[in-house]
Amino acid sequence: MRGYRASDRAVPAVEEVDRRHVGHNDLVSDIPRRAASRTAKLAALPLGFAGRTVLGLGKRVTGIATDVISADIQQRTAEQLFSVLGQLKGGAMKFGQALSVFEAAMPEEMAGPYRQALTKLQEAAPPMPTASVHKALAEQLGPDWRDKFAEFDDIPAAAASIGQVHRAVWKLPPSRKGAKPKTLPVAVKIQYPGAGEALIADLKQLGRLAGMFKVIQPGMDMKPLLTELRERVTEELDYAMEAETQKAFAAAFAGDPEIFVPRVVASAPKVLVSEWVEGRPLAGVISDGTEAERDEAGRLMAVLHFSAPARAGLLHADPHPGNFRILPDGRLGVIDFGAVARLPDGHPEPIGRLVRLALEGDAAGVADGLREEGFIRQDDDLDAQGVLDFLLPMLAPVAADEFRFTRSWIRAEATRLSSPRSPGFQLSRKLNLPPSYLLIHRVTLGSIGVLCQLEAKAPYRAILEKWLPGFAPVA
Repeated sequence: MRGYRASDRAVPAVEEVDRRHVGHNDLVSDIPRRAASRTAKLAALPLGFAGRTVLGLGKRVTGIATDVISADIQQRTAEQLFSVLGQLKGGAMKFGQALSVFEAAMPEEMAGPYRQALTKLQEAAPPMPTASVHKALAEQLGPDWRDKFAEFDDIPAAAASIGQVHRAVWKLPPSRKGAKPKTLPVAVKIQYPGAGEALIADLKQLGRLAGMFKVIQPGMDMKPLLTELRERVTEELDYAMEAETQKAFAAAFAGDPEIFVPRVVASAPKVLVSEWVEGRPLAGVISDGTEAERDEAGRLMAVLHFSAPARAGLLHADPHPGNFRILPDGRLGVIDFGAVARLPDGHPEPIGRLVRLALEGDAAGVADGLREEGFIRQDDDLDAQGVLDFLLPMLAPVAADEFRFTRSWIRAEATRLSSPRSPGFQLSRKLNLPPSYLLIHRVTLGSIGVLCQLEAKAPYRAILEKWLPGFAPVA
């Protein structure tokens, strides 16, 4: 581990992390200093939208079909929106990640520019200089922070949008007087200086973009949705809150034979120290795992998704492969609890009930329930059977005892929902997403994406019957 050691701070240890995208002397971007250019990029989005609207009007004059105009404007709007969000750090990037709910329902030509910009940014994220790291640790953990560690690696093991992670060894208090001190490998998460200011500034600017999102998804009431997104994304800045969330997860899954949550060692508003999770990254299972390993990983992901709200009153809301490990004993290790949905009563009962009614073919019951929950507007007279026909293909994973998620299945669903000429596309544009369901919907889509990457087969229906309120058939 490179950095200092309590016994010999002058001697560097062997470097163990991938250094391709980080340099010891690189300087992290000063996010607030670029506030003017960030604001200019965000402010330019509505202007571009206005230009595309005029373009659409011109096409109507020339007699081009309305659905072609709509698709063209949608594509250009999405390309500019996602490209700008992906290029900016701080809040705009976090906001872009949160809006992956739109990406999942879009054709590749719309989502591609956003995904490419975001990936490029994540891979090239520069680390904080060592002096800034040490200053942050002193401010958050106290001037004697070095005495708390036996070792600390100055070069980050991972970097993200608002912070970076360092590997270290924490000194544990002796169990009794005179006993030999023990140590624990830990992950030290440190927030970038200025990340909070950039986040708040970006979110204020993005609130002006409700009109653009209406073009992408006309049926959605965007203002309350954007308000909910701002509140949830802002929570990720508070590492002390994240520590409490992680503690709640750890308590709920303590001793669990399938799910492992690392314990929190220390925390402050901008630094979080927790137990290091050693295991095989889920991305490795996706790329070269056996069929049995991928199936088991998918089953564990589904168990976590549906059991956590019932056991902890919380839903892990960042189902990215980088946040999961397969431990040597087969358990699923879970990290990064900055993004969560707080569900003190578990998953909302209407979700399970409406899925069950749909599988039973009760079109009227499904439409009434969706209208009651706000997915269908009270004044929209949608055909109940058409709504049921729209939903049933999505419910195939729980219609049978077992189901294998595949990339071809999700591509077929994306095509069904994204073609302007398909009934599914037209109906999807009339549906709303209530703010209270935002994170649940986002996490579900993200989890399905991971399961399709794994191409995992598992008894998903039985998992829902055990953990999802309202789903189990009434005896």
